[in-house]
Amino acid sequence: MRASFICVNKMGCRLLWIIVAFTLISMGESKKSTGESCHPDDLMGLISFKAGIRIDTSGRLERWVGRSCCKWEGISCDNTTGRVTQLLLPGFISTDVSILQTQMKGSLSPKITLLTSLQVIDLSELSFITGNIPTSIGFHLPNLRKLYLLRNKLSGPIPESIGKLSKLEEIILSENRFSGSLPLSLGNLKNLNRLLLDSNQFSGAIPDSLVNLTILVVLDLHHNYLNGHMPAKIGELQVLEQLDLSENLLSGKIPVSLTNITTVQDIDLSNNSLEGEIPFPSCSGQMPFLRFLALHHNHLTGRIPPALGYLVSLQRLYLENNKLNGPIPSSLGNLSDLRELYLSGNRLSGLIPIAFSRLSQLINLNLSNNLIRGLPHEMSSLQNLQTLTLSFNPLNFSSIPKWMAELPSISQIYMAGCGLQGEIPEFSNHLTGSIPSWLGGLSQLYLLNLSKNALVSEIPDSITRLHELGVLDLHSNKLTGSIIEVFKMGSILPGGSLRYIDLSHNSFSSGIEQIGAGEQHGIEFLNLSHNFLKGRLPTSIGRLELMRSLDLSHNELGFNLPESLGIKPVYRKIPDGYLMLRKLKELDLSDNLLVGQILMALAPCKP
Repeated sequence: MRASFICVNKMGCRLLWIIVAFTLISMGESKKSTGESCHPDDLMGLISFKAGIRIDTSGRLERWVGRSCCKWEGISCDNTTGRVTQLLLPGFISTDVSILQTQMKGSLSPKITLLTSLQVIDLSELSFITGNIPTSIGFHLPNLRKLYLLRNKLSGPIPESIGKLSKLEEIILSENRFSGSLPLSLGNLKNLNRLLLDSNQFSGAIPDSLVNLTILVVLDLHHNYLNGHMPAKIGELQVLEQLDLSENLLSGKIPVSLTNITTVQDIDLSNNSLEGEIPFPSCSGQMPFLRFLALHHNHLTGRIPPALGYLVSLQRLYLENNKLNGPIPSSLGNLSDLRELYLSGNRLSGLIPIAFSRLSQLINLNLSNNLIRGLPHEMSSLQNLQTLTLSFNPLNFSSIPKWMAELPSISQIYMAGCGLQGEIPEFSNHLTGSIPSWLGGLSQLYLLNLSKNALVSEIPDSITRLHELGVLDLHSNKLTGSIIEVFKMGSILPGGSLRYIDLSHNSFSSGIEQIGAGEQHGIEFLNLSHNFLKGRLPTSIGRLELMRSLDLSHNELGFNLPESLGIKPVYRKIPDGYLMLRKLKELDLSDNLLVGQILMALAPCKP
């Protein structure tokens, strides 16, 4: 609108323009003042929050000065009303060069509910915020959409009034000390898509009302004390992608309705007391996107359902430590994307299906502590297998299977207590192009455990080529000859890769002089007990400065002990620089032919 002025005279016109200009300036100042100052309730709520915090390592709160709270760090306001809409003070702060972790110590003020226009509260990962969620939160924050309080020390129950916050989309209260039952009113939050209450102290049953959250994408209640049965109609959560109820006290059967969730990708029900049979899937096409299924450490019974082979997207399957029995279904060989398969600690029997040879992506296979009687040689085609655990099965092997030499990626083999007999064989190893003993061809091997078997033979000299071996456990066999090859092992690492060696309870007789003489100086645990080792301990043992446990008992070692162990012959003083093995905590030299005395207490030892 254009203003029109009729001036009777020059003086009057000038006066009128002055009045208009003053009015316009006043209006502008008024508008500016509205944009910069806080609403009294918002100001009171923020000042009370600040007063409850004793320590703020980020320094953000100390910069909250004056009354223009919309300019304070971590505060956002509505441009029209000037009311505070976001309180954003997370513990992790991103900068141009790094991410900083900050902390706050203090208590959450209940007056935070004065900020009645809040849409987002983010006080996550501040570590030391205590207090409770205000009981009246549902009556005062009707616009709240996101509530992030994870990784603090907040306690108490979730208020029943939270069910009135109809606009809530995300609740993340993980890793606090919240307790009590989950309120039934959570089922009223029809806009909720993420509910993460894990790692708290919640107890009681999971409310059946949660199945009303029909757009929920993530439900994580793991690591609490929730008990009772899972909601029977949990399958009504039609868009759920992640379900984690692990590490609770849940009992009863797994609801069949789970198969109705076509979008689910991850299911973790492990570490509960669930019982009965595995009920899903019942037919092809169900749960087509399921990648992760963890049912371990429960009381599940019956057989592994062949229908698991329909879960074509499955990458990780954990069924260990249940009461499953019968044969392993060959249909598991259809899981072409499977990376990890854990079936240990059950009562599974029979042979491993030949169909397992089709699991081309398999990395970890654990079948230990079952009643498995054999493995097909076709498993040699598992080109990506890194860890194979077969311990404590009545395997029908006359010797270690030769097909294991054809596993190019293998790094760990566990075959303890498998009743193995015979020699460690030598055969054509296609990994290096030569014809060495098979062990030397497993160039990436980190752990070799063949303990508690009936192996006879000497340690093959090819073992010196295992340059990445960290753990060697051959105890409780009938191995003979020299241990010299173990300590002649090369390494690509300074100080060597070996950390743990157990050759006890065999019939080794020589090679003691090589200890500490080669490249392996990083050994921390060495057990050579219960053999027939003869000779004198070399002074080179003092090079094993990281040694924590040394057991040479029950051998035929003679002569005096080396000064590197801090021991000199009879009537000689322990040298000032004794005990080069300063980290040694366990030493057993009993039942040998050693002479001499230890004349001084080990007081100079350093921790």
